[in-house]
This record gives sequence, C-alpha cells and structure tokens, in this order.
Amino acid sequence: MFTQALRMTARDWRAGELRFLLVALIVAVSALSSVGFFIDRLRTGLNRDAHQMLGADLLVNADNPVLPAWREEAARRGLLLADTVSFPSMAQAGEGEDSRAQLASIKAVSSGYPLRGQLSITTNPDDAGAAIGRKTRATPQPGTVWVDANLLPALQAKVGDTIQLGESRLRIAQLIAAEPDKGANFVNFAPRVMMALEDLKATGLVDDFARVTFRMQVAAASANDVAPVRDYERWLRARIKDGNVRGVRIETLENGRPEMNATLDRADRFLSLVGLLSAMLAAVAVAMAARRFMQRHLDACAMLRCLGMTQNQVGAMYLLEFALVGLAGSLAGVLVGFAAHFVLLQLLGSMIPTELPPVSFLPALQGVATGMLLLVGFALPPVLQLRNVPHNRVIRREQAAPRPAALATYGLGVGVFLALLLWQAGDPMLALMTAGGFIGAFGVFALVAWLGLQLLRRLRGSIRHQGWRFAVTSLQRRPGATVVQVVSLALGLMALLLLTVVRGDLIDAWRVATPVDAPNRFIINILPEQKTGVEQQLRAAGVREPVLYPMIRGRLTAINGKPVTRDTYQEDRARGLANREFNLSTMLAAPQGNEIVEGSWYKDAPGVAEASVEQGIAKTLGLKLGDVMRFDMGGLPVDAKITSLRKLEWGSMRANFFVIINPSAMANAPTTYMTAFHLKQEGAVGSRVANSLTRAYPNLTVIDVSGIIRQLQDVLDQVVTAVEFLFLFTLASGVLVLYAALMGSQSERTREAGLLRALGATRQQLAQAQRIEFLLVGGLAGLLAASGAAALGWVLATYQFKFPWVFEPGVWLAGLVVGALCAIVGGWLGLRGVLRHPPLQTLREA
Repeated sequence: MFTQALRMTARDWRAGELRFLLVALIVAVSALSSVGFFIDRLRTGLNRDAHQMLGADLLVNADNPVLPAWREEAARRGLLLADTVSFPSMAQAGEGEDSRAQLASIKAVSSGYPLRGQLSITTNPDDAGAAIGRKTRATPQPGTVWVDANLLPALQAKVGDTIQLGESRLRIAQLIAAEPDKGANFVNFAPRVMMALEDLKATGLVDDFARVTFRMQVAAASANDVAPVRDYERWLRARIKDGNVRGVRIETLENGRPEMNATLDRADRFLSLVGLLSAMLAAVAVAMAARRFMQRHLDACAMLRCLGMTQNQVGAMYLLEFALVGLAGSLAGVLVGFAAHFVLLQLLGSMIPTELPPVSFLPALQGVATGMLLLVGFALPPVLQLRNVPHNRVIRREQAAPRPAALATYGLGVGVFLALLLWQAGDPMLALMTAGGFIGAFGVFALVAWLGLQLLRRLRGSIRHQGWRFAVTSLQRRPGATVVQVVSLALGLMALLLLTVVRGDLIDAWRVATPVDAPNRFIINILPEQKTGVEQQLRAAGVREPVLYPMIRGRLTAINGKPVTRDTYQEDRARGLANREFNLSTMLAAPQGNEIVEGSWYKDAPGVAEASVEQGIAKTLGLKLGDVMRFDMGGLPVDAKITSLRKLEWGSMRANFFVIINPSAMANAPTTYMTAFHLKQEGAVGSRVANSLTRAYPNLTVIDVSGIIRQLQDVLDQVVTAVEFLFLFTLASGVLVLYAALMGSQSERTREAGLLRALGATRQQLAQAQRIEFLLVGGLAGLLAASGAAALGWVLATYQFKFPWVFEPGVWLAGLVVGALCAIVGGWLGLRGVLRHPPLQTLREA
C-alpha cells in the first residue's frame, strides 16, 4: 500500500495535481513559521532591550539597605547584582560669598552599574545637552562625580571643578549624556549627580532621618534568558510576604515603566493578531486546495474501485499521499520561513541596533505541527469523500452526497482550527474574539450569499441582456460552489482588510501616544512673578503657546473624615503615597490627553471643592466617586469631593497630575508653576535654552527627558517596522486564498464554456458573461468582507488594543473595488486559455 501511495504521489506530482496543494501548504507554513521565528526572537529581544530602561531585569527598591540573605540567594542562583543609593541633597560650588547651591538628585552606584544598557558620557556641555556622548561600561572613580549638564550653569561650574556634597569635595570628571534607567528616577525633578558608592559614607548625607531609596539591581547572566530572574522574583516575593517586610517594592518592566509596558503589550497583541490571521488564511487556502484536489480525482477513484480496490484501501492510499505531501510541504515551509526571517532582519537594519537572541527550535516544531494540523483538519474531509466515490461514477457523471462521517470531519476541522488559533495567539481572549468573528462571519456570509442567489433568480428575466442571463444561469447552476466561492473570497478579503485597517489605526494610536513632538523638557519651581518672563523666553526659543500649570504641594490627611496614615494601607505603593506630598494642580478645563472614564468634570462653583482623580491612583488608594479627600497644603486644609476619574496616557510625556481640584477652592493655596514643552534637538539649542533660563531664574529646575523619548521612539520604530513587514506574509497568504477561491471551479467552468461554444456562443458573449458573473461574486464578497472587517476591527480595537476606533467609509469602497477586481482578474486568468482553443479540443481536455 505504501509503495502504491508513493507511485500515486509521483504520478500526481508529474501531472501537476499536487502542486497547488503543496504551494498552499508551503506558503501557509512559511508565513506562520517566518512570523514564528521572527516574533520569537523579536519578543525576546524587545523585552531584553526594554529592560535597559530599568537598568536591570529586576529592581528591588527598599527604604533600608537590602537584607544580606536576599543578596546571598541571588548570588547562589548565579545572578548579576549592582547597587544604587538615591536621595535629594544640595550640591555646592565656590567658596564663601561666591558659593552657589543647587538641589540635586544624588545617585551613588556600585561597579557593574547598570546591568542592562550603558551610560553615555562626554566633557562637552553642548553635546551632553543634545544627548551625544560615548557609551561606557565604567562608573565614576572614587573622588569624582558625573553630573547632568544643566547643573553646571546653576553652580557656575565646569568640568574639572570641585563640588561639595555634605562633608566631601568631589571633582566633576564627566557629564552624563544618557542614563538608561533615568526614567525610573524621573520623579526626582532635579539634576543628576552620580558618584561612586565607596564615597557615600564620607559625605555624611545618609543617616536615619534621610529620605533614601536603596536599589538592588538584578539581572540574569544571559540577557536572552531571564527565567532565573523570574524564579528569584517568585522566591523574593514569598519571603517578603512571609516575613511581612515593609518598605520594599519589586520593580519590573511591567510595573516600573508603564509607558514602555503599554507599547510592548500592544505590539505583542498585534504580532499575535498577525499570526492569527495567517493561520486563518492558511486554513482556508488548504481547505480550498484539498477540495480542488478531491474534485479532480473523482474519476480516478471510481476507476480504482472498478479495478477491485476497497473503500478502506482507497482512503488509506490517499491519506498516505496527503501525509507525504503534508510532511514535505511543512518542512519546506519551515525552511522558507527560516530564510525569510533573516531577510526581515536585513531589512530592519538599523532599527534593531543590538543582536537578537539566537533562534530556538520551538517555531520550527510549531511550523511542522501546524502544517500537519492544517492538513488533518481541512484536507481530511475531502479525502474521506474520495473513498466513498461509487463504481458507476465511470459511467454516470454524478457525485454522491457526502456521508455523515465525512461531514463530521468538518467539525474536527473547526476544532483543529480553534486549537491552532489559541496556539498561535498566546492570548486566549484575542484568539476567541478573532475566531468567533470569523466563524460568525462564515455563517453570515453563507446566508447572505444564498439570499443573493435567490434574489438573482427573480432578477434574471428583468434585464434582457444575453451576457447577464448567461452569468445568472451559471451562478444558479451550482449554488453550493457559488456560496463557497463568495464565502472564501470574502473571508480572505476580510482578513486582509482587517489587518490593513487595524494596522494603520494601531500605528496611528502608537504615534499619538508618544508623538515625535512629545514634550522633552520640563521646568518646575516657577514662581508666580516669573510666569511672564519664562513664557517670553520659551517663545523666543521657538516654543509655540507655552502652557504653565499651577502646582501645589499637599498631603492627603483624611478620606471621608477618617485619618490617612502609612498604616492605613497594606500595599507598599499605597503606603508610600500616604506618606508623601502630592503634586496637586488646578484648572478650569480638563488637560489635553485626559479622558474622563467615570463621573463628570467639575463646574467650579464658588464655595465648593471638587476633585478629578487619576483612575490608577484611585484604585491604589481605594477611592471612588463621591469620596471626600482632605489635603493639607502648607497649613491650608481643603476637603474636595471626587466628581470624576481620569485615564492618562503616560507615554505622551505631557504634564500629568494625579489630583486636580477646581480653581475657586485653591485660590488661597501656595502655588508655583511648571510647564512641559518640546524643544527641537538642533546642536546645542536645548542646552543654551536651559542655561539661559537658569541664569535668569536660578531657582528653576529644568529637566531634560529627551533621552526617555528617544528610547520610547526607538522601540516603537522597531515594532512598527516589524508590523509592516509581517503584513506582507499575511498578504501572500491572502492572495493564495483568493486564487484558491477563484480557481476552485475552474474545471467545471472550462467544460461549460466549451459546451456553450459548441452550441454557438461566441467568445465575446462568454467573456462578457464571465465578467458579469465574477463582478457579481467579487462585489458581494468585497462588501461582506468590508462589513466583517469593520465589525471585528471595532471589537478588537475596543476590547483588546484599547484605542479609539473610527469607522472609515472608504473600507466598503475598497472592499467592493478590490473584490470585483480580484474576481475579474482571477476569472480572466482561468478562462483565457479556453477562449483561445477550439470547442472540441476544450471538451476533450475537460
């Protein structure tokens, strides 16, 4: 039997019967495996590179020095460790009456810091202001400090000068151009002074009353394998919980950098969607190819039955043939996908500046398994129909209806299809939403196609045009094939339209979340009498309409009349919030980028204090609409009722406030101002503007976050480029589905065309009838595809990707035009040979 199956496979290959099925399988598996190879490496690489924004794979933040037992356990597991100690303090320069002081963010670091990423340093203030410097793995030598460039004008110092920190005098050796984990310390709002950890004790700045944050950085020995860090994190969390340790917070990429985590989360979901759509298109393509194979082998099966083969022998022989084709196609697809993902790496070029992790075997195994699953789920039903072909098929050109066992295998195909989606997505909710959308679309499309055929039956005689009558008659002659053709074409177009529309909107949402012109400078401590002067200097520097926001320091002292202290909460973040002052603000209208998710914005009625609270901090502190918060602002108490909760886009880098209170209630509160603005990075412009402001107003603190913006944009550009390329793979799968849908009835159409020509129809009449037929099929499929893509796109955008969805009328026009064009071009390609040959030759070949 196996030998006979090999002979049949070789004969069908020489006859060209297996080529379409093999090509469909290779394209399907290559699309999935190339996406799999690349996504596997890209996800690992993006997470690895994104960890540079933490400086480690894991941060342990503590109010006191980290326990020695925790260090010993990390060392026992072979993990890398580094330490930092951060706190605010005054830096001084000069002597006597010429001395100058500036609040600075002190950071003492151990050797090996940072464990992920690199510092960039320079001695040129202009280069430092433009974030241009040389990367280094070194840290400040004992007796020296590295500082932010904007500290120099405040202290009227230069590189090589000495500054005083507490009881120590340290020399400025370098300027910090880029600090990879500065985003984690961005809330310090002060220029950085980085020193060696060995020099910290001599300064005398750290005592029992100092507000100090101790950080232990933890990283795996290999940046491509963070599993040991995850194991250590679980161990550490258990120790903290069991020992009821307070004042400790574990920080990871997920909870430490919300703006980066949001970008990576959206990227991961979209890459999963690409895999899902590739899987769906692959399933449809293989099903169509197997159906075409079955239709072209009905006569051969009938002849084998006449020659004495049993049903089981026929079924086993074709199953073996399909297994051989499936294995060959899957292996070939994996090889093509492996090569294609290297092409992608070359195309990305500078977008992936660091080397991606090595290839794992998992995508290859997934590719082979996917190919075999597709074949079992979507090629088995047609094969089982082949074993049921009767002997008299040789004489009577009839095909028996599928038996219940054959129909039941389509249920197996649906089950395999769902399992494949869950496997490819890695996100059950995304997989179920997409699968439900496509299965629902299948039923709706089939129903609409059938209703369309019934409508055409009534309209057949209303138009007296020979081509129209030929086209409608052809569609009604095989209603099952017509419905299958419309549904297959619609599903293929729906996947392509969905990916096109969602891709564009997702990229736009990413760009809007962290736009190129996002604020990259912050100024705080602006006094009321300095507002006008600061605004004038910003306008002179090219900032359009600078907005200065009131900033009021206030401590939360009570909620609904109950006192709030550190002991009110169990969670560390909530305890920390209860123990510090809030940066409050006041304004008449909601700031740009703030979305009201509950309640309504206050009306600023006289004598009434109302507040709008960020939803995240409301959840942390257990706040809800209607609660009354009491804030103490320098001895001025205010009881504000919560009237709205806001959602903020932290990646936008705009000035965001946790709590905003109406202006009439804050009229007497001690107020300073802050602003956020975008300054173009052209040479030393940024540095000169900061120096000019601090010279005119020495009390100002200018914070440069352009490095954080660049890090976000670099990761975002990598993701967008990957998405654009991966779309091409899904496009190739979609084109194959469209070809399979249009070519599924080619043999029957060829025979009909030959018969009509033999009965006197002209080539022009047949060509016209075919154009009308495919125009009807393609137009209906395009409209259905556009409707399905719009509906499913809204569901995915609203419930998965979490960005606003706008219905585009152009999608329906694009679906109609693309569907009609695909059908017409496919029909012309399939029938152009028939119209050139004599009818007798066509009938003989058919």
